[in-house]
Amino acid sequence: MLNISVIVNTLAIIAGSILGILFGKIIKEKYKKLVFIAIGLLTIGLGIDLFLDATEILIVLFSMIVGGIIGETIDIEKQLGKLTAKKGDANFVKGFVTSLVLFVVGPMTIIGSIQAGVANNNDLIFIKSLMDGISSIVFASTFGVGVVFSALGVYLIQGLLVTFASQLYFLQTEIYIGNLSAIGGLMMIALGLRLLEIKEIKVGNFLPALIIGPFLSFIFSLF
Repeated sequence: MLNISVIVNTLAIIAGSILGILFGKIIKEKYKKLVFIAIGLLTIGLGIDLFLDATEILIVLFSMIVGGIIGETIDIEKQLGKLTAKKGDANFVKGFVTSLVLFVVGPMTIIGSIQAGVANNNDLIFIKSLMDGISSIVFASTFGVGVVFSALGVYLIQGLLVTFASQLYFLQTEIYIGNLSAIGGLMMIALGLRLLEIKEIKVGNFLPALIIGPFLSFIFSLF
């Protein structure tokens, strides 16, 4: 949990968020919207690219369905809203979920964390830290403190991945990384639709799919 790359990534998000909160007000609203359109389109593009890595579409589908049912039952996004004094603060939840998913979903997080934990190679996470720091400035300028809280989620998730890297090394194999990337890709597409204000999808309620996916991939590999 004390890996230097994880700490740097967390601090980069916090620093970027603070800059976004402090100086976001000087950015005109029309320019913020323009930036979010660009980010929304890019997010959808990246999501499609990740989805194409799927090795078994049925695993991806069932992971999203089962994970979504679990998340909807718990109502993860509503629970996240309780982290603030204003319970159910939609802007906080949107900022937290959008940032967290973009910062932890994808091969860069999984492979980078495993490389850091097994080979002490932090390069990939350092590159990711720069990208996350820049993105957090933009997100925090609109969503506010929710983006800061996402840094805690990044620290916990990446920290656990690094800590248990030797046990999670199998996630780098094609059947696992491909399906996990595809699940993350669908979540990113949903985020893109949300950022473009096309459809208000509770993306946070699909987070359990990221755990269900590897489990179903393992079951599938037995046959």
